Order: sequence, then C-alpha cells, then structure tokens
Amino acid sequence: MATANGWVDDFVRARSLPASWHARAGVHLDTLAGWLNDSGFRLIGISGAQGTGKSSVSDYLAAALEKRYGRRACVLSLDDYYVSKSERLELAEHVHPLLATRGVPGTHDIDGLTGTVEALLGESGGELRIPVFDKGSDDRLPAERWRKAAPSPDFVLLEGWCIGARAQTGAELEAPINALEATEDPDGSWRRWVNEQLALRYEPLYDKLDALVFLQVPGLAAVLRWRGLQEHKLIAATGKGMSDAEIARFIGHYERLTRNCLQLLPGTADACIELDDDHNVASLRFRSA
Repeated sequence: MATANGWVDDFVRARSLPASWHARAGVHLDTLAGWLNDSGFRLIGISGAQGTGKSSVSDYLAAALEKRYGRRACVLSLDDYYVSKSERLELAEHVHPLLATRGVPGTHDIDGLTGTVEALLGESGGELRIPVFDKGSDDRLPAERWRKAAPSPDFVLLEGWCIGARAQTGAELEAPINALEATEDPDGSWRRWVNEQLALRYEPLYDKLDALVFLQVPGLAAVLRWRGLQEHKLIAATGKGMSDAEIARFIGHYERLTRNCLQLLPGTADACIELDDDHNVASLRFRSA
C-alpha cells in the first residue's frame, strides 16, 4: 500500500480546513477508508444534518481509497439532484407553498438519481454526466456545465442530509414540531406529503445501500450554527447566500427528519462518526454484525 502524505496536505489546503484537521478527523476517516476497502461494498450512503461536513468526509474517503488502495470512488450528492427552481415553484402552487424551499423529500429528482446510481454500478460503458446544483442561484446549472464521471467505479458514495431516513407514522405527524410547522403547515398537509414521498420514492433507493455511514451531531443548536458558517463561506465566495434569520427558518424545514435521523441512525448505521460541539470528530464506531 503506497503512502503519500502530500495529497493529505493538498486536500486540507484546498478545503481551507484547519491544519489540525487530519490529526483530529482524517485518522478516523483513514480507518473508515480501510474498512470500506476490505468490505466488498459498492454503494455507500453518507448521512448527516446540514453543516456536518458530509462533502469533506465523502471527498476525503474517495481520495483515500484512490491514493492508499488504488480504488476508484464516485461521489454523488443528493443536493445536486434538486429539481429546478421552476419545478419547485410549481409544487408550491399545486401542492403546498413550503415546497418552494429546496431540501425536503419531494424536492429531488429521485428517478434521475436512481438512474445515475444504477448506471454507475452497472456495466453500461461510456461517460456519465452528473447534474450540478448552484446554491447561490438556487437552481440547477445548465447541462453543459454538469460534471463528468467514468462508469463502473469501485465505490459510489452517496451523501445527503436525509440519506437513510425512514417515514414516520400518522400519529407521529399529528403535532407540529416547531414554529414553522405550527404557523405554515397547521393542518399537517405539507409534512404528510413529504413523509409520503420519503416512503414511496426515497426508501426504495436507500434499501439498495450496501452500508450507511452516519455523522452524528451533538444537537440541533450545533446544526444551526454550522449551517450558518457554511452559508457565510458561500456569501464570501459568491456574494449570495442566506441571512441568519433566513437560515433559522430554512433549518426549520428539516427539523422533523433531522430529529428522526438522530434518534434512529446511530443504532442502525453501519458506521457512526460522532462529532463534538466544536465540529471535531470525537469517535468512530462500527455496528456489530
């Protein structure tokens, strides 16, 4: 197995991560990459709330698998499969106004994502095009700006905030969980529709996962703070982004499923990365077979 510490330094610099990042987080991810290399798995879900660092974790695992083991991984982000802004506005008009906001189940092109996953895992041959969503403009980029991916990678790493989430019961949906639901979804029609989309369209894709990795946060307050840091970086880079008040309302759309994942996934995920309140990796644990 070849070692090349230079690529780790390059990764940390390119991501503007703290110099101590590898000592605190990368060593655990090296262990996780080794586990994946030995696992025989191909389709891996990487789940975690907003701002947990799913993108960095996924990209590092892909780099480690290549640099340390000579294995090729393709990273897919659920975020890149949002439907277009115009499609969300149509959903807002015909289903519920809250669907104008991207993120919840029902605002993604799950059929397109499933087709991409199946093409990558198959033997179709030929180059694939992966959509790219621009959060600054809140819309999908034109097809000519989509990224390219070679077919048949050794691993497909599918990352997203609700990967692995499971639908709730009708009784669980009855009472609003926050101010957003109480004031903007008082009859529960939005959350019931979202829950139905999760059950009918998302869970069949999640059932195809060979393994699930969960980034466990200490609580929702940390999610709000970390998402704020993410948005401030976006504003600095592009001049576009949400204010702190807009972030708080935005996160309210996801609180129900975030709480559901925090309750369910630490016990069911195949690997759990526990984050402390300062966004450091506190531990990595694997579920017993």
